[in-house]
Amino acid sequence: MLSTYPPTRCGLATFSAALADGLASHGSDINVVRVAGDSSPSHPRVVGEVVNGSASSVRAGAKLLNRSDVAVIQHEYGLYGGTDGDEVVDIVGELQVPSIVVAHTVLKRPTPHQRWVLERLAALADRVVVMSDAANVRLCQGFDVDSRKVTTIPHGARIPAQAPTKRSGRPTLLTWGLIGPGKGIERVIEAMRSLHGLTGQPRYLVAGGTHPKVLANDGEAYRDARREQARRHGLAGSVSFDDDYRNAASLTTLVQSAAAVVLPYDSTDQVTSGVLVDAIAHGRPVVATAFPHAVELLGTGAGIIVDHGDADAMTSALRRVLTEPRLAGSMAAEARRLAPTMSWSIVADAYLGLAQRVLLERMAAA
Repeated sequence: MLSTYPPTRCGLATFSAALADGLASHGSDINVVRVAGDSSPSHPRVVGEVVNGSASSVRAGAKLLNRSDVAVIQHEYGLYGGTDGDEVVDIVGELQVPSIVVAHTVLKRPTPHQRWVLERLAALADRVVVMSDAANVRLCQGFDVDSRKVTTIPHGARIPAQAPTKRSGRPTLLTWGLIGPGKGIERVIEAMRSLHGLTGQPRYLVAGGTHPKVLANDGEAYRDARREQARRHGLAGSVSFDDDYRNAASLTTLVQSAAAVVLPYDSTDQVTSGVLVDAIAHGRPVVATAFPHAVELLGTGAGIIVDHGDADAMTSALRRVLTEPRLAGSMAAEARRLAPTMSWSIVADAYLGLAQRVLLERMAAA
């Protein structure tokens, strides 16, 4: 597998580690070529690193990937070196073993070069995996790719084994994950102006550190601006920020203690959201802006979708979740119904089956 990987703290590293664990539980031997994002020590599964901007590192990384039966390439534009991360094309071009490219982002309006990168990867790879039907349609209709190569395997989630945490005290609206501009946290703070006086005095908790790239470029400007926004509106006691890093058990406790999870993202492009999948897997009601993955997963009743830029709709949706227990209960019940289909064991089994098929196809063609 080629990806960022723990101890790097990012969604892609978390995804790759969970997928690797799931594949290993099915008996696969997983080696990782890590895209080096920091100088932290490597996980024992890591057999080498790719340093962006280094042609020799690109060649060495491809050589390491060729030692396995199948190479799984995690793709995000900002992950690799070169313009729009185009160094990954060189890596995949050097592969002699079958490859599966996992497209975490499929843009609705890519630049010409972004389009070239993804189309070239799709041409070189044996298969391209997307994680939602919306991404599948967008890739097959909006890009020049062989649709026969494209398959949808959902984003996995860790299904909590423990019983839901009993919620007590002030009801909590929760947004979590790496934060920065585009997360839409300001939308919920604005909504809290009308909600903090409700019975029970609900609070809004933003959990997670600032995204490393945002931190490197802008420091804590976004977080500080949101704190100032809350203070300016008299919400300092109702809006809080917690940048602690949580392990899986701690995150489960946090998510299950929330009255609802809020995903107020600015993006209208997002076809994959690990936080959304985790929220459903933990059986929590969700309020989200109308990004494609949310529209797809919440359509059966596990959440409420609000249009981007509709502040009144956001406030109304949050108010309903907080004040209509029957509605919140039905949303949670639908989330719990959907959760088992998202387990990493099922998702890893789908990847394993796909890997076996591409191996058989290569052998048949030899």
